[in-house]
Amino acid sequence: MPAQEGFFQLVNSPLKFRLFLLSKIPTAYFSGVRVQSLSEAAAVVTVPYKWFSTNPFRSTYFACLAMAAEMSTGILAMAHTYGQTPAVSMLVVGMEASFVKKATGRTSFRCDDGPAIAEAVAKAVTTGEAQTIIAEAKGANDQGEPVAFFRITWSFKKKSS
Repeated sequence: MPAQEGFFQLVNSPLKFRLFLLSKIPTAYFSGVRVQSLSEAAAVVTVPYKWFSTNPFRSTYFACLAMAAEMSTGILAMAHTYGQTPAVSMLVVGMEASFVKKATGRTSFRCDDGPAIAEAVAKAVTTGEAQTIIAEAKGANDQGEPVAFFRITWSFKKKSS
């Protein structure tokens, strides 16, 4: 899909995407949240453990982990709604998280729900009814050990003409 390719080019341009973060999501920019990889099917987003993302317990603040987890699902949602005709709105309507290990280094969140997100977007366009999907983001440290799991509920709705 040509629009999707244009979106991938924007995200894969470090300068353009960092400018996007700085202008639209400055807390993610300053926390060091970065897209490591993106395809139609999956996304990996990282957040480092550093001064701006730390908490008093010497681990990554849960809100910074949530930002990275949400972005791993949201970047897939943006990819599947980008350039869509008719336009499709997207909104987080729910979130559930569990934390299994202290995040003391870089944490990578992976979401493999691209095909399900694409299906929900397509159904929202064809039916005209809002569609929801729960996308899962699995966080792991650099050793591959699980750190946190997030379930982000997205709503997609065809915009009125």
